[in-house]
Amino acid sequence: MERHQYIRALVSQLLEESPLTSEVVIVDVRHLMSVGEEKLAFDTMCSWIYEDSLSITSAYYERLVSAAQELGTPRSTDRLDELIED
Repeated sequence: MERHQYIRALVSQLLEESPLTSEVVIVDVRHLMSVGEEKLAFDTMCSWIYEDSLSITSAYYERLVSAAQELGTPRSTDRLDELIED
C-alpha cells in the first residue's frame, strides 16, 4: 500500500472510532481527507475532540499519539491525555 493510502486509511479508521458525534465536524474531516489534507484532517479531529471535552480511552489516546508521530504532527495530540477515562 502506498504511503498516501496508508495515511488516509489510518486517519479514516481513527475518525470512525473517535468519540466525535457532530456530523458537521465529521463531514469536514472527511472532506479534508478527500482533497489530500490528511494531516489537517487529523489535526482538526484531535482539536474537536479536545474542544468538546470528549472522553477517550488510553488505548485510543496511544493510537492518536502514534498516528501523530507517523504524520509528523506530534502537537496534534497535546493535552488529549487530559480526556482519558478508562
